[in-house]
Amino acid sequence: MHGAGNDFIVLNGIDQDLSNITREQWQALAHRQFGIGADQILLVEKPTQNDADFRYRIFNADGGEVEQCGNGSRCFVRFVLDQGLSNKNPLRVEVAHTVLTLKSHPDGQVEVNMGAPIFEHSQIPFNANGLASLQEFHETLYALPLNHPATHDTLVGVLSMGNPHAVQVVGDVASAPVLEEGPEIEKHAAFPKRVNAGYMQIMSRNEIALRVYERGAGETLACGTGACAAVVSGIRRGLLDSPVKVHTRGGDLQIAWGGIANNEIQPVIMTGPAVTVFVGETEI
Repeated sequence: MHGAGNDFIVLNGIDQDLSNITREQWQALAHRQFGIGADQILLVEKPTQNDADFRYRIFNADGGEVEQCGNGSRCFVRFVLDQGLSNKNPLRVEVAHTVLTLKSHPDGQVEVNMGAPIFEHSQIPFNANGLASLQEFHETLYALPLNHPATHDTLVGVLSMGNPHAVQVVGDVASAPVLEEGPEIEKHAAFPKRVNAGYMQIMSRNEIALRVYERGAGETLACGTGACAAVVSGIRRGLLDSPVKVHTRGGDLQIAWGGIANNEIQPVIMTGPAVTVFVGETEI
């Protein structure tokens, strides 16, 4: 399946026991030459919480398990409905740290309540010790010293959408040094669990272009949580107004965020496509 070009293997872990698959086996499945090929693998399981319909787990192409995947959550809904595992709409789905509400629309688009963004450094996690900072409207930007390029410090907004993101604004996303800087930002010492590196070009107050270097997967054609993080950061910097159309290399996403109302951080709502490419079987 794919969500705006961010592609997934989706596995039914309800009717078969897939709990003992090793990291090396996940890697083999995700390998684009010797396996099926995917940015991430999504595993559908029975819930462990009473208020959820399903649980789903996410494995990156490097075999590591991660907390959240926005584009994957939309594909999750399409898979569950198309496979007849549920006829409920909306669905409540348990991920690592929260329960998401997912709704399928008649036009094939899927709407996801991604929950509230997280700004508390310890929960991202992010260690700002020793980093220079700059206040821009409501957002604190941090300078990440990088070896590439050696001529400047990259200023990033830092937050979590269930997984950590470092978002920077660039003049032209097409020529942004995503593949050069991205791997270094991903593994920067300020992020103990690594980070997704986002590059955002402001096109208007309601439109951006975005590229994301994802931890454990490299640059993908789209990143749902990255789109959410970029829009939240852009609104906090005073550069954007909700809702925002996000142009990724694989397609468009719609992101809405109500900011902070009555001292409560509002949830981020993401809407976008979810497409099945093919269905098959493999032996592991």
